[in-house]
Amino acid sequence: EEGLRPTARRCAPAERPYGTVVLRSSYPAVLGSEIRFVTCGSVVKLLNVKHNVRLHSHDVRYGSGSGQQSVTGVTTVEDSNSYWSVRGTSGAVCHRGTPVKCGQNIRLTHVNTGRNLHSHYFASPLSSNQEVSAFGEEGEGDNLDEWTVLCGGSMWQRDESVRFRHTATDALLSVTGEQYGRPIHGQREVHAMTSTSQHSYWKAMEGIFMKPSETGPRDFSSLPHTEF
Repeated sequence: EEGLRPTARRCAPAERPYGTVVLRSSYPAVLGSEIRFVTCGSVVKLLNVKHNVRLHSHDVRYGSGSGQQSVTGVTTVEDSNSYWSVRGTSGAVCHRGTPVKCGQNIRLTHVNTGRNLHSHYFASPLSSNQEVSAFGEEGEGDNLDEWTVLCGGSMWQRDESVRFRHTATDALLSVTGEQYGRPIHGQREVHAMTSTSQHSYWKAMEGIFMKPSETGPRDFSSLPHTEF
C-alpha cells in the first residue's frame, strides 16, 4: 500500500552484510561523549529534530517513483536499520577519524544494506516532494549519493543541529510528518525540499564515533566493516 513494496533481503543468513564492521585497535572508537565532533568512518543514528524520528532504511522498495530502496523516519530508538556510516565521496577521501567540516561533501551509507542515501527528481510517494532513496551496492553508487553538511562553525559538532543539502539538486533532507500505511505503518516519509525550514534539521545521536588513527590516515573503503 501507499507506494511501497517489500523485497527479499540481498544477503543470505550465512553471508555478512555491508554493515559488518570490525573495529581495530589502530582506529579507536568511543560510544560516549569524549569526541566532540562527528568524524569520518563513524556509524551514527540521525534524528530529525522537529519530528523526533531517526533516519531509517530497510528492504522495502518504493512502489512508485524510482522503485529504489525506501528511506523513512522512525520513532523507535533501538533499531539497527537506523545506523548510517559517514564516508567521503568517490572523488574525495574522508580519512577515518577526521572531523567532518561544515560545507564538506559526504556520503551516508546504510549499514545493514550497503546502499547510500540518495536523491533525484522523482516525486516522493506521499507529499510529492523530491524522493529520497537508498541506492548502490556495497557502498558504491553515483554522484547523486553526495550530500553537503551545513553547520554553523568550522566542524560538524555532535551536539549541533545540522542540515544535509543534496549536492546535485540543492534540496535539503527533510521530514514534514506524512505517515505510511502498510507494510511500514506509522513510519514517516523522508524527502528533500529546496526551501529552508525547521523540518530540515538533524542531530547525530547514538553510534560509534571514530578517533583519529595513531598510525596515520587510511581510506575507509580499504577497511573491513562493523557489526551491530
